[in-house]
Amino acid sequence: MTDLILTWPEWIKPSAGLPIVQWSILLALAAAAGHMLQRHLGLPKVLGYSAIGALAGFSGFTGATWPLQGIGLFMVELGLSVMLFEAGGRLTLRWFRHNPMLLVQSLAESSITFAAVYWVLGLLDVSADLLAPLALLSVAASPAVLMRVTIDIRAAGPVTDRSIALAALNTLYVLTLGGVMARYLGQAEFSLVGVAYPVAVLLGISVVFGSLLALALRSTLRIMSPTSESTSVVLLALVAACTTLAANYGGSAPLTALLAGIMLKALHPKPWAWPRQFGTAASILAILMFVLVSLVAAQAPWNSHVFGIVLVLALVRTLAKFAAIGLGNYGSGASLKQSLWTACAMWPMSAVALLLASQFWLFAPWLGVQISGIALPLILLMELLGAFMSTLALQRSGEASETMTLRRVRPSKEKSHDA
Repeated sequence: MTDLILTWPEWIKPSAGLPIVQWSILLALAAAAGHMLQRHLGLPKVLGYSAIGALAGFSGFTGATWPLQGIGLFMVELGLSVMLFEAGGRLTLRWFRHNPMLLVQSLAESSITFAAVYWVLGLLDVSADLLAPLALLSVAASPAVLMRVTIDIRAAGPVTDRSIALAALNTLYVLTLGGVMARYLGQAEFSLVGVAYPVAVLLGISVVFGSLLALALRSTLRIMSPTSESTSVVLLALVAACTTLAANYGGSAPLTALLAGIMLKALHPKPWAWPRQFGTAASILAILMFVLVSLVAAQAPWNSHVFGIVLVLALVRTLAKFAAIGLGNYGSGASLKQSLWTACAMWPMSAVALLLASQFWLFAPWLGVQISGIALPLILLMELLGAFMSTLALQRSGEASETMTLRRVRPSKEKSHDA
């Protein structure tokens, strides 16, 4: 890549340079790979996006480096914010009032996963400074991957709704606690009382800007047609503006979008066709986000010791989620089988964990290097394997219209499932 950039003709003065060409080809390959996987194997497109990003990272693509900064970081945050807004828009607060055991399941899943990973990392003689950050990263599920999987395989039902709800709540905890943990990382002075104030500030600012975003979007959808291209532009612009302002004033951009979706759903219970309203621009953002996450994660140094730790963490994380959701099944309104498929659907890790690892690096670079050395390989593994397992769980639960199978589809009969 460096040689290609150096040989780029100096006497040619185009409006954009070789990196734009590289990124254009990379995104085209990712979109094509996702399409072919869905068309011929019935797999979600997100697997193709992540696979192409990982291959680019392993091959030495220099278009994005770790830690993410500037426009790359902004694009991941924006893509994640849009996906989290959609996930929040599927949460109904009345559901928790009528079924409080869902909240119990959520808290148990996050707490048991954190405790189990923390304990196992201690057994593996990992540095004490890395235990809490890596345990919190392991808690993070990925509503973004789940949302893309459900769209691509057209899944709908109790397992689908429950897994998205638990992943969204999980993300709320991780983003709130992770933003504060990053600020205290590596500091000797630490107390629960001292942490309570920054947690309240981060959550409060995110709530304020999330409320403003929800009201602005509600007003927009009242005066503009949901199917208009102009509406999609306004919605995306409002999400970008409010989340950026929230982050600038001490909140969390993705958390603001998630809260905005939850509040908008509470204000207007009528179902909205979010993917159709956001349009093609949101699909491009999603592709770019997944490619960036896997590309950056693939650049981490791999060795047998790190790979062993990653495999152990993946196993412990999975068992903890199965145990927590299974134990919290009583009185939750779901069968034990549905709860187990729900736990299986919560395997994926992606942009939430990557942004949290980036924050750890920003506030404590000396620890961020060690954290990312384990976190990035784990994120890559769980993004690829997690998307596959989520697909398997939703299909085996009988809630998916598309199934994983080798098949040929005639072009004339092909139907598009793009968001």
